[in-house]
Amino acid sequence: LCCECGQFHLLLDNHLYNFQDEVDDELICHICLQPLLQPMDTPCGHTYCFKCLENFMQEYNFCPMDRKKLSFQQCHKSSLLVRNLLDKLIVLCPFKAECQQIMQRCELEAHLQNRCPGFKKYKSELQRKKNPVSKGKEDPPAKVEPNTPKEPEVASGGSALVAESSAAAVVSLGTAEPGLVNPAFEETEEGESLIQKSNCRTSLVAETNTIEIHREDPEEELGMRIVGGKDTPLGNIVVQEVLRDSVIAADGRIAPGDHILEVNGVNISSVTHCQAVSFLRHPGPVLHLMVLQEKGFSNKTAQQDSTSATNREVIHVTLIKRDRSEPLGIKLIRKTDEAGIFILDMLEGGLAAKNGKLSRNDRVLSINGQDLRQGTPETAAQIIQTTESRVNFVVLRQPGVQLSDPVEDGSTSNNSSSSSSNGGSPVHHRRRLDQNHYRRKSNYQKGYASHEKTVAIKKEPKESLGITIGGGRDNKNKLPIYVTSVQPIGCLFRDGRIKRGDVLLSINGIDLTHLNYYEAVSALKSNAASHSVVLKALEIISVNSAEPSLDIKEQGFSWSPLWVTWLGLPSHLHCCQDIVLSKGNLESWGFSIVGGFEESKGNQPFFIKTIVPGTPAFRDRKLKCGDEIVAVNGVPAIGMSNSELIPMLKEQRNKVTLTVVSWPGSLV
Repeated sequence: LCCECGQFHLLLDNHLYNFQDEVDDELICHICLQPLLQPMDTPCGHTYCFKCLENFMQEYNFCPMDRKKLSFQQCHKSSLLVRNLLDKLIVLCPFKAECQQIMQRCELEAHLQNRCPGFKKYKSELQRKKNPVSKGKEDPPAKVEPNTPKEPEVASGGSALVAESSAAAVVSLGTAEPGLVNPAFEETEEGESLIQKSNCRTSLVAETNTIEIHREDPEEELGMRIVGGKDTPLGNIVVQEVLRDSVIAADGRIAPGDHILEVNGVNISSVTHCQAVSFLRHPGPVLHLMVLQEKGFSNKTAQQDSTSATNREVIHVTLIKRDRSEPLGIKLIRKTDEAGIFILDMLEGGLAAKNGKLSRNDRVLSINGQDLRQGTPETAAQIIQTTESRVNFVVLRQPGVQLSDPVEDGSTSNNSSSSSSNGGSPVHHRRRLDQNHYRRKSNYQKGYASHEKTVAIKKEPKESLGITIGGGRDNKNKLPIYVTSVQPIGCLFRDGRIKRGDVLLSINGIDLTHLNYYEAVSALKSNAASHSVVLKALEIISVNSAEPSLDIKEQGFSWSPLWVTWLGLPSHLHCCQDIVLSKGNLESWGFSIVGGFEESKGNQPFFIKTIVPGTPAFRDRKLKCGDEIVAVNGVPAIGMSNSELIPMLKEQRNKVTLTVVSWPGSLV
C-alpha cells in the first residue's frame, strides 16, 4: 500500500486518487487519461505526467498527440500555476469505511500519516502481521494433499539430478508424473518431449533448491509471472518472467523456466493455476520456495569436475545510482574458454570501486533478475544503462582463478566484445513484427468461457467514461484492449455493466481489437464526448465456481488478468508472432513441449514447458515458457498429436520458424 496516496499500485507507477468531481479535460494526461501528476510540457505544447512520458519515450521518439519528433531532454516541468491547480483538486480519502474526509490532493499524504483512522488501522494490522504475539496466531494455508503415491524424499538445497540421454529425465517432486523430459525424443507419461538431437552424448542437469525469500513488507509483490497448473497441459507451475527491481530480482536465485514445487512446505505440483497464485500471494515476511532449476546439457566428464565448484561463492551486490545516466565504472568482458561475462576491472573512484563488494574475475550470473549466464557484455551494459537507481548483481566468485584473455568478437571490426557501463555499447532495437496477424482455429477454453455484451449509455457530453485500460497491439504480448479499473466517477461506474477485466471490442462502431494502446486511448476519448456511447465488450467468466476469487481476496496486488483467463479468449482475438530459431548441426533446439491431440482429451494447444539454458531457444530470448505453438514453418499445429509434431521439429536442420501466441503470466 502506497503511503502517499493510500492505494495499491506498482512502485514505478503513478499514484492513484479518488477525485470528488469531474476533472477539466485540460488537466488530464492523454497517455493515462488521469489528472496530471508531476506535469511535463513538450516543445509542441502538450502536457503529460512525468512517469507516463518517461515510459513512453523509452519506446518511441515522438509526441503521443501530434507524433512530432521528441526527446525527453527537450521537455520541462509545467508552470507553477498549473502544478498548483492540480494540487488543489479535491480528492476523497481512500479509506472510505473509516474516514469520509475530503481534501486537496496535496494534503492527502499528510492526512494519511497524521490524521486518518483508516490508515492508522491498516498500519497497526501490518505491524501485527510483522510481529505476531504468538507464532501460531495466523493459520497457515491448508496443505494440498494430492491423491498420488508418496515420492521418495529428495534432499533440497542444491542436489544435482542428472538425466542420462538413454532414460527419461528427472521426476518432479510430489507427483507420480515426470516433471522434465526425455532428451532422446521419446514421449514421457504426460506427453512432454524435449526437442533435442537423439545422438547427443550429453546429460540434462537439473537441481532442486530450497530458496528463502525475505520481504520487509509482508504484502509486497514477489515480482514474477507464472504459468501452468494441473488444469492446463503444462501441469507444473513454471516461472515465465522475473520483473526488474522486484523482490525476486533482488534475490537473484530464481530465473524464468524454474519449476515451483513447494510454497512454505505446501506441495503445489498438483494444484490448479488459481490455487498456486493464491499460495504465492499469501502475505508473510519470509517465503520458502522449493524449485526445480535446469542447468543445461553437460558432458559426462563435466560431472567429474563438479567438485571444483565447491569453493565457489555466490555473492549478491546492490549498487545505487543517483540517476539513470550515472556510470557504475565497471569493465565487462567475455572469456575464451568459458561462457558468460566477467568483470575485468573497476574504474578508480567509480560507484562499483567505492562500494568495494565486486571483484575482478567475478562471473556475472544476473543483473536485476535477468539471467546472464549465457549473456554478452553489450546486453549487461544495456540493462545497467536503462536502470533508474538500484542495480542488483548476482556474481559467482572462485578464489585464485586468473582471468583468461578476452575473446574477440568477429562479427564486425568496430564492435568489441568488452563493454563498459559508461556507455558506448550498441542499442539493440526491438524487432517490429508484421501486422498481418496469423489466425488459428482452436476450441480450447478449459476453465473459462467468454460472453459478448453490448452496453448502450446516455451521458452528458463532458462526462467521462471513467475507466482505465491496458493492453494494445503494441504491447510486448500484443494483447487486446482490456479494462484495468472502473473509477467511482464516470458513466460506466454508474451503469455497472462494464467490469474490470472486460475486453473492449468496439466503441460506437469503431473496432478496437487491432489498435495499439495510444490509438485505443484516442478512440475512447474522442467518442466519449458524444451524448450516447455504445460499447461492445467481451466478459471472460470462470466456469469453475470452486476456484478462489482472487479479484476480491488479493486486493494488495496490482491487478492484471490471470494467465488462464487469456486461454479462454476466442481465437480471432489471438495475435501471433513468428520466432525464428537457428542452430548448429550438433545442437538441440533446447525447448520441451506439452499438449496436442489425445483421444481422451481431444485437441489441446501445444505449450512451451521448459527452455534449457545454453541452447538456441534460450539464447534467442524471444520464446517463453507458457507460449502456445500455433504453427511450425507455416504448417498449423492444431489437430496434431505430440508424436506428429516432434518429428516435424526434429527434421528441421539449422533453422525453424515457430508461430506462437504469447500471453503474460499471472503476477505474484
